[in-house]
Order: sequence, then C-alpha cells, then structure tokens
Amino acid sequence: MRRNRGPTSPELRMLHTWGSALTHHPHVHGIVPGGGLAPDAHRWVPCKPGFFLSVRVLSRLFRRRFLEELNRAHRDGRLKFYGEHIDLADADAFADWLMPLRQCEWVVYAKRPFAGPEQVLAYLSRYTHRVAISNSRLLALDDRGVTFRWKDYREHGRARHKSMTLPTEEFMRRFLLHVLPSGFHRIRHYGLLANANRQHDIAAARDLLHQPPPTPPADPGDGSADHGCPRPTFMCRLCGAPMLVIETFARAQHIRGPPGSSPAP
Repeated sequence: MRRNRGPTSPELRMLHTWGSALTHHPHVHGIVPGGGLAPDAHRWVPCKPGFFLSVRVLSRLFRRRFLEELNRAHRDGRLKFYGEHIDLADADAFADWLMPLRQCEWVVYAKRPFAGPEQVLAYLSRYTHRVAISNSRLLALDDRGVTFRWKDYREHGRARHKSMTLPTEEFMRRFLLHVLPSGFHRIRHYGLLANANRQHDIAAARDLLHQPPPTPPADPGDGSADHGCPRPTFMCRLCGAPMLVIETFARAQHIRGPPGSSPAP
C-alpha cells in the first residue's frame, strides 16, 4: 500500500539552532514542492496558480503539532530539567509554562525562491555540516574572553557587522547549546525524497512532468576525454572549477626561488 501524500508535503527539512551571536534560536528550513504525486502515483497534482498555501494556517498548525509532541515527550519522561528549570519536571508546572506559547503567534515564513531552486539548495548546503561558528569569525582569545564577529540584523549597512567579547565560560555555554545529542538527525527527508520510495517516486514525477532524467556525473578518473582534452582529476571544493597542476614537488625537494640576474663577467 502506498502512503497518501498531499501535493504540498515537505520534501526536506533542516534544523538550524543558532543565531549570529550564538544565541539559542531554533528554527527549521524546509523545501516544499509546488505539487506532488496523487495517491495512485499516476498523475501530478499541482498547487493553485499564484497561491501556494496559507502561511497563517501553516503557522498555527505547526504550533499545535509542535506543542503536542513536546507534551508527549514530557509525559514519556524524555525531557530533562536542571538548575532553575527543575520545577518544570512537574506536569502542572510544565502545562502552565506552555500556556503563553499557545496564545502567541508563531513565525512561519514561506516564499518562492527569487533565483530558483539552485540558489535555495546552495544556501541550505552550507549548513549541512557546519557548526555554530567558523574559525574565520574568531578574532581573539585573551584575559577578557573570546572575541568574535557577528551580524546584527536589526541594523543596516556597515553597522550590521559588529564584534562581541564574551567571557570564556559564556562563550562555551553558548557554543554547546548547539551540539546536538548523539543520534539526532538534523536533516530529514519526506515525500518524494523519503528513503523508502525515493528512486521510484522521483522517476515517476519526472515522467509525469516530462522532464528528462539527469545526466550521470562522469568519473574523473575514467580517462575519458572531451574534445581531445582529458577530464580534470582535481576539482575546487569551493567553486567547482577544475584545478590545474602547475608543478609537483617530490618529497624533500626544496622549492627553487626565481632566478636572479646574472653577475657581470
């Protein structure tokens, strides 16, 4: 039996927990297609022209489902509380703490990508294995603490880029907020990209949308040639351009400097 999928089922969701200042800012990025396979997988069901979904309905649905799962986790004893939050282990105290979250609006933002799906995938791919802060943002470590660069998104222009110094203990506390538990999956796939039916469903969607299958990537080490030139062996991991071998240095070989001017006879 095939699982019933709606035309707007999310295909990919990625958890992102940090803000630029290493604050705790959990949110989820998702990619949702503008359509989907019908339950019998024999036709493609597109979304309405000019309308994808109601963001307000989506935000309230997400709020309800999130709080339901949070309550279930508390009831099953899967939530641990320490320090000033130890009282939340009590069911009534936890329910009172959740009450304001049921009343406020939750932010769910959906829009069509301006530059197409390639730009969205390139943006999300930068976060698949990234930690909360990169080495390039670290400026100093001294008696005052750790100094790093951050972006203040409430500002504009040059004022947006700032530096912050935190005591070492506070810096480590913020950084460890974003270390996920062992076995926790930051990226999950659904719908067309679900592991169980991915190969079949993507092929069916391509066929219904009259899209040709992708060209398989060539093996750079197969020795084949394009226009008489061998395929590059090394590719730049940043831009994807082929890297040319200028010179190879053997072990214990000294690098020769540029030749100087010849002395006058």
